Amino acid sequence: MALELGHATDRKPPFKYASFTRVGFSDTDAQGIVYYGRYLPYFDSARVEYHAPARFDDLIEVFIRVSRIGRTSITYECAAYRVDDDVLMVTAQQTLVLVDLDERRACPLPDWYRGKIGGFEGEDLEA
Repeated sequence: MALELGHATDRKPPFKYASFTRVGFSDTDAQGIVYYGRYLPYFDSARVEYHAPARFDDLIEVFIRVSRIGRTSITYECAAYRVDDDVLMVTAQQTLVLVDLDERRACPLPDWYRGKIGGFEGEDLEA
């Protein structure tokens, strides 16, 4: 079975984008359960909440969406589901701030970016 790793989806509204990742041996502990810190690379996030343990060789579908666009920040929501039984494994939220590197301060998100994200996420996006 060939998988499209990153893909648009309507399988888990309000998420509109997901990607697949396979749990690797190095992601697991001696019991074969994913070490909680390994979810961070899946989501590129600092905060996670467990719902069920992923195990070695599980196929996980990782969903990501932009839930909010602020003046200088953007908030992502993430969720990972085990493909075999559609069990929710973990969720995360991440807020990123656009920073002017010369001024070393937060700066407004460009209108073109807001438009692209708003067009993709539609009415599920909190502005």
